[in-house]
Amino acid sequence: MARGRCMKCRKEVEIKDGKEVTMKNGMKAMKGVCGTCGTKVFRILGKAK
Repeated sequence: MARGRCMKCRKEVEIKDGKEVTMKNGMKAMKGVCGTCGTKVFRILGKAK
């Protein structure tokens, strides 16, 4: 499971219901919710190959 930084909890958390998406600029990212508080979490992974 991927980890990302939650802005509400101010710490690194597990991304629950994570979904890999491709942004407009071609970079991959992980989108989901914080396992602790339920806030949206977004993490940029890198260039899509």
